[in-house]
Amino acid sequence: MTVPLLSVEGLCKRFGALQVNDEISFEVRSGELHALIGPNGAGKTTLINQLSGALFSDKGRIGFDGEDITRLEMPERSRRGLARSFQIASLLPQYTALANVALAVQARSESSFRFFGRVAGEDGLNAAAGAALARVGLAARASMRAGALSHGEQRLLEIAVALACAPKLLLLDEPFAGLGPEESKACIDLIRELKRELMILLVEHDMDAVFSLADRVSVLVDGRILATGSPSDIRADERVRAAYLGDEEFA
Repeated sequence: MTVPLLSVEGLCKRFGALQVNDEISFEVRSGELHALIGPNGAGKTTLINQLSGALFSDKGRIGFDGEDITRLEMPERSRRGLARSFQIASLLPQYTALANVALAVQARSESSFRFFGRVAGEDGLNAAAGAALARVGLAARASMRAGALSHGEQRLLEIAVALACAPKLLLLDEPFAGLGPEESKACIDLIRELKRELMILLVEHDMDAVFSLADRVSVLVDGRILATGSPSDIRADERVRAAYLGDEEFA
């Protein structure tokens, strides 16, 4: 049996008296896009923070590519191939789109030059950053300040920044948040292309996007995994309907 790229075993996270995540276990298998869904307050972003290293878990284990990364800091996880985008854009708005991505390439390569100061003079970094921008359709926006991009373009730039880290697994935290219909379609098309090349864990509220993209879906409710299965299994699960999906039908 193929070893999963990401294996999560019994993760727990508490903030004071509040148990946010409790005994969470699931895996992302080779070649799949795995979606994580659930109502607001279910603990999804906390879980993504635990996986990326922004938060340490109180209990449990995270295995990635055959290695225990449970206690590794975020930069170390990124260098091993675990990259994430954020629910709320975490870009540097005063810097160009190219510079934002080039800084991610710098972090991956551990370049010795000074932070910010010489990004524009590093041809290798800029070439890699330009390729990432082209991958998400933003090549023509390379010289534009990130803060001047549209909301949809900023979401794509977030993905380009993550791609610049050369990930084996891409963590996407609500990439469709705030997008209009046309922007959502473009983002779905991009993620569908990316899933041919790398594994993706997608946290998302847009069920049309989830069910059109995911190979498997895990449902997080009240800090616990309620169910994991194919999109058709999840749509048909009465527990999931009662807890989250309700009576809404999905094609």
